[in-house]
Amino acid sequence: MAGGALVVAAAAALAWALAYPQASLTETLVRAVSDCAAVVALGLAAVPMLDGDRYRAELVSRAAPPLAASAGVWLLSELTRLVVAAAQTAGIRVLRLDMGTVADFVVATTAGRAGLVALAAAAVVCVAALAAPRAISTVVMLTGVAAIGVVARPLTGHFSDSALGGFAVAVHMLAAALWCGVLAALLLTVEHRGQWARLLPRFSTLSLWCVVALLAGGVLGAAVRLDSAADLYATGYGRVLSAKIAMTAALVVLGWRNRTMWLPAARAHRATAVVSRSRSVVELSMMAVALALAAGLAVTG
Repeated sequence: MAGGALVVAAAAALAWALAYPQASLTETLVRAVSDCAAVVALGLAAVPMLDGDRYRAELVSRAAPPLAASAGVWLLSELTRLVVAAAQTAGIRVLRLDMGTVADFVVATTAGRAGLVALAAAAVVCVAALAAPRAISTVVMLTGVAAIGVVARPLTGHFSDSALGGFAVAVHMLAAALWCGVLAALLLTVEHRGQWARLLPRFSTLSLWCVVALLAGGVLGAAVRLDSAADLYATGYGRVLSAKIAMTAALVVLGWRNRTMWLPAARAHRATAVVSRSRSVVELSMMAVALALAAGLAVTG
């Protein structure tokens, strides 16, 4: 967890540097933490659906504590992001912000209302992970609530005035969140070689569809947002996007390599749990960089 936090912080600093002076380091870092926590929460909420009826209850129980923790981090970071955004909109420092200004921001602005939706989603997931019955109906409900929270913010950003762009970024973000989040959930909940052998093939199928949707949504969103190919290096937004494209390409290559090498070994019980966790950590580290770059992209003017 500490290593993951360092990776996210370093990647957020990189995104800020690439976009400078069109982005705020504080806003980039807070958004990166919030987005990564939301992605992990979505993955932990959804991962029991990969397992069969015989083992699902055990996986739901194992996922509940880290789900509550990640949702708690998501809740706190969303609250921080809401306060920072209200201060920036009002043109004052955070320490001089009062509750009336925050309330006005939440009620009167699209970004504020979207932040409130994400905040509510994080709160529901956190409380339900601790108190709701650990049944498949709860799993489906929490997955849906977390998904709403994940896409609430992107729909009010750069693509708020474009229905096509908004749809593209929602598909892109949700696919990325499922791909990254479910792998993080496997790392946090799966211990034995037999569990990897059972769950990894199902994750591989899910990730393949996620990558297809992610690429389609990303290409469409970039086509709507960019005026020309020169924007990819001439603007802060374009430079962050270029870095994100490069990281996504590396992730696709690594994912395909894991699909052709790690997956057959895990399915045949030839890959130990240690090997599976190590491969997951490497892929998740790259995913964390991509998510932090995406957060930087979202706050770049």
